[in-house]
Amino acid sequence: MFDAIFAFFQNTDTYRILDVVGTIIGFIYIYQEYKASIWLWLTGIVMPIIYTFVYYEAGLYADFGMQIYYTLAAVYGFLYWKFGKKANNDSEELPITHFPQKLILPTCLIFLFAWGTLYFILIRFTNSTVPILDSFGNSLSFIGLWALAKKYLEQWWIWIVVDVELAALYVYKDIPFTAGLYAAYSLIAIAGYLKWKRMMSEQTTISK
Repeated sequence: MFDAIFAFFQNTDTYRILDVVGTIIGFIYIYQEYKASIWLWLTGIVMPIIYTFVYYEAGLYADFGMQIYYTLAAVYGFLYWKFGKKANNDSEELPITHFPQKLILPTCLIFLFAWGTLYFILIRFTNSTVPILDSFGNSLSFIGLWALAKKYLEQWWIWIVVDVELAALYVYKDIPFTAGLYAAYSLIAIAGYLKWKRMMSEQTTISK
């Protein structure tokens, strides 16, 4: 088995190796998100650095550019979860809450604006062969990562849509390991939603 693994890395270019490494780190990230662990944000700083090279080589330029945002958002998410508004005192973790209804419409408008802007950039300034799907997934990811940083329960539903769409896109662009990672993400996101919902009920009971 180890000979086969060694042969794979020996006969495969750096792009493929980073695809594998990024997938492994991605599973660590989604497990930490499932557990609502603050350490997911530190993993979220490392992962975009690796995928910067993978997406550029695959010609997924929106994904490539979004890695900068993901890195900055990871720093913000860590600081917000660590020092953000908490229920009772500074010793408690940031609580899981519902997505505010008053933010649904403006969030949808921001998503549509981001999708249109990214699509225009891709068709105007790159040779992307998948501008609609590439811009869609990344625009929705922009919203999803913000919702995750706020620790909104419904962020999981956003990621289910993103993960299914990106898994299909990565299959098409021949990034097999990352495609498998996002397919797994979509299933874990369902479990994550149920896990966070239970955690939210428990924290509500404790606070009473």
